[in-house]
Amino acid sequence: MNKKGFTLIELLVVIAIIGLLSTLAVVALGSARTKARDSKRLSDIKQVQTALELYYTDQNAYPSQQGIVLGASTTTCLNAASGFTDAASCGSSPYMGLVPSDPGSFEYRYSSTGTRFSITGSLETNVSPLNAGAFTATQDGITN
Repeated sequence: MNKKGFTLIELLVVIAIIGLLSTLAVVALGSARTKARDSKRLSDIKQVQTALELYYTDQNAYPSQQGIVLGASTTTCLNAASGFTDAASCGSSPYMGLVPSDPGSFEYRYSSTGTRFSITGSLETNVSPLNAGAFTATQDGITN
């Protein structure tokens, strides 16, 4: 008797191996998404810092605003006349035409007295040299 095909045991082993590999892939993908969001956060903050330095070069001060959420509907643009403002009030030559918002569930908060600024946010994982948790960006760099 010559039977061709796979036994039930062989099929179960193959299905178990595929299930294990797919579980590992899903876990790795979740970690990659978290790291990608943190990389975007740091990139966003560096772009805002650059725009603020250009603003400072022209205006001799940073926009004097306290505790505003960057990227919210009222703070989507950075212009010379009013600092962070909505898109309708942006004008023709903004320092930053689209202020980024946090890619996850956190938010970026900006405060300044005119001579110094700070932007606070949060990281989900460690991104060398920063640790997970709250960070502060100033004209001197990003720390936590």
